[in-house]
Order: sequence, then C-alpha cells, then structure tokens
Amino acid sequence: MTYTILVSDELAEEGIEILREHAMVDVNTGLSEDELVATIENYDALLVRSGTQVTERVIEAGKKLRFIGRAGAGVDNIDMNAATRHGVIVANAPEGNTLAATEHTMAMMLSLCRNIPQANASMQAGEWKRSKFMGVELNEKTLGIVGLGRIGREVAKRASSFNMHIIGYDPFISSEKAAEMGIESMSLEELFTKADIITVHTPLIKETRHIINEKTIATMKDGVRIINCARGGIIDEAALAAAVKSGKVAGAAIDVFEEEPPKNCPLIGIPNIIVTPHLGASTIEAQKNVAISIAKQCLDVLNGKDAKYVVNAPIIPAEQHE
Repeated sequence: MTYTILVSDELAEEGIEILREHAMVDVNTGLSEDELVATIENYDALLVRSGTQVTERVIEAGKKLRFIGRAGAGVDNIDMNAATRHGVIVANAPEGNTLAATEHTMAMMLSLCRNIPQANASMQAGEWKRSKFMGVELNEKTLGIVGLGRIGREVAKRASSFNMHIIGYDPFISSEKAAEMGIESMSLEELFTKADIITVHTPLIKETRHIINEKTIATMKDGVRIINCARGGIIDEAALAAAVKSGKVAGAAIDVFEEEPPKNCPLIGIPNIIVTPHLGASTIEAQKNVAISIAKQCLDVLNGKDAKYVVNAPIIPAEQHE
C-alpha cells in the first residue's frame, strides 16, 4: 500500500526525503482552514509546524487520516480532543529543538540585562549614548524557572555557569530531583516573590494560561525581568505591558504571542520589551532534527508501529493494536 502524506508547513528537506522513500508526499503550505478541509480527505497523515491550525473541522474531514505530526514540541495548534475522538494518533518531536530554544532563552536573557537590541538600534541611528544603556549582571542573580522539562533543565545548566542562583517550579519534579540538578524547588507563589529574572518553559494548557498576570506580577520583586520563549498565552500580554510601563517590571523578552503573527499586540513598541518572531526553534540544526524525527514517527505509525513521542494515546504493544 502506498500512503499519502500532506505537509502543510515548511519542513526541512531531510524529513521530506525520508517520507518520499516510502510514501506519496505533497507539500502544500499556507492553506486556509477551508482549503485544508477540502483536501485532507485524500491523506493518511498530516505533518505541521506551528502555522497550520488543525481544527475539529479538519480532523472530521480527514476520513483516511491516521496520524498528525507536529515538527516541534507544542501541540496547541492541534485539537487534541477531536483527534482522540476520531482515533487519530498525534505525535510531536520535543527533543529536536531543545538546545535551540535553550540558547534563544539565554540570548534573550543576556540581551534583556545588557540592553543589546536597544543599544544596537541607537548606534545604527548614529548615536553614542553609553549611559542610556546601563545594564545589570547575571552574576548572583536569582533565576526563577517555571517548568523543569527538557528546556527548563538545559537553561538551568547554562545559567549556573553564570553563577546564578536557580529556583524552579514544576509539579511533576520532586524537590530531591530538582536538587540533583542544582535547582531549589518551591511553589510558584514563592518563586514569583524571590526571582530577579523569571523564564517560563511550560506547555500552554488550561492550568498555565495567564499564570503571569496582574495579580501575580504584583507579588514579584520591583524591577523583575520576565522571559517567554515557550508559548504565547502563558503571560497576560496586557498585564505585562502595563507592568513594564509602570516600572514594576524592568523589562521583558518575548518570543511567542497570543496571536501569531501578532496584531495590535500591547507588547510591541515598548522600549524595555525585546520581541522576536517566534525564533526559539529557528536554527538549521533544530529544523533538521524535528523534521527527521516526525517523518520517522509518521512512517512507523502508518506501518502499524508506535510513535516515539505520541501525545494522545498510551503505548500499546503491536500485537494488541486491533
């Protein structure tokens, strides 16, 4: 049997080549929901990144659909409940972009503390205003990491080399395990009161939406700095913008937004907020890694095997699949 696979977002050629060795592959990017609904019935699998919104309408129209693959970590652009109800396996590739997202977080942290983008813009405009861009050091600062998964742990490793004190919150990581990683575990409420810099590394789920908001910001240190290279929606954008304008928050570095591309986003245009267009996983190495990972998982599922990083089904032995 020849399988048909639709790739609806840009995917590194290394992944496409793996798929084409075993299946018919169409790469058709930029489809609207209506266009996707009209064409998805022809495909056994759909591979996406963050651009395609895989809605319930799309999944219902995919009469042959058996697999949806996200070339990256987050799956918030996929209607997981609808996929599960229709028996469609959803898998992601969380390991491929871990280091890319980690390094982008560190770049944002350093840029935030040393005003690098603002100073560059000033120099490009022909100015020489050294005193305007006085920064702060990471040395001996307290870094609060919300979410101690793959990326959170890697950020902790790198931050420790800057002689930072690392505190963290993760309901799934024990205090003993955190201590082994050099992280002092504590409640989210306590972390907010103690951190000089806060970086979030959680998925966007009901429990994490707007965990940084007007009320929680009020409990933070004056002059705290906040970073989000995880998912838009974890931070209440309006509340953060107001806090930066008031001086409660010294600055923020934001790579992800509640609406992408952002429209009328309150975070854009504020001098003390650094913004980048969802670049966390945008390295050549990361895109190659996630493409290869999701391509292999797609073929495994279509051939009756298990996906390595299935996110909406238990791992079932092959002999019990029926």
